[in-house]
Amino acid sequence: MTALKCIAVDDEPLALKLVQTFIEQTPFLELSASCDNAVEAMSIIKEKQPDLIFLDINMPNLTGMELARLLQEQPGLTPKIVFTTAYNHYAIEGYKVNAVDYLLKPFSYEEFLRAANKVLKITEESSNHFQPIASDDEFFFLKVEYQWVRISLKDVLYIESLKDYVKVHLVDSQKTVLSLISLKALEEKLPSAKFMRIHRSFIVSLDKINAITKNSILIGKTEITVGEQYKEAFKTIVDRWLK
Repeated sequence: MTALKCIAVDDEPLALKLVQTFIEQTPFLELSASCDNAVEAMSIIKEKQPDLIFLDINMPNLTGMELARLLQEQPGLTPKIVFTTAYNHYAIEGYKVNAVDYLLKPFSYEEFLRAANKVLKITEESSNHFQPIASDDEFFFLKVEYQWVRISLKDVLYIESLKDYVKVHLVDSQKTVLSLISLKALEEKLPSAKFMRIHRSFIVSLDKINAITKNSILIGKTEITVGEQYKEAFKTIVDRWLK
């Protein structure tokens, strides 16, 4: 079992020390770094590329919730987040930024371990779906509940992120496939010559694009916005098409 790389972020020294101790005594967790503010945490996250962040919410200058929102806008940064806070009214807001769990201080090691195990399960299920697809392959398999479903590349219109799941939209508009895997993990498996991520929530099949506007693409009747961080790479593709 590969250990999950973790970062602990909390402006309270005792709370930070407790999370560090819990991480160190959990066999499948590895403490990569810890810090007492979210501004420093952003730099550490970019450098360390952790799998999991134990993140306090109420911190000066930049709150944990604000940091989580910023991470959603950063391509390539998709760590799982477990919030740690003394205030229970943040729970709903926490799930809006795809937090895996929410630990209310003071929490026990049992509660901590339950949250860590939840992250481990999601990570293992995402990473064990399939091997990278070769350029000449015409299909791939996705795990859907208790079976592996074969999907033809030519049938895929676009793929949508739904928190820890992806929804694969197919040429047959009556059919979609829902699988427990992150969009990032799926992006790394799909052939880049045929598929491209154009938004933090969408991967599109390049040969299914019907029209292009300044800030979006059209696949059938579905309009998908090109995210700001993906515009330059997508423009390179479009320029090649329009030569």
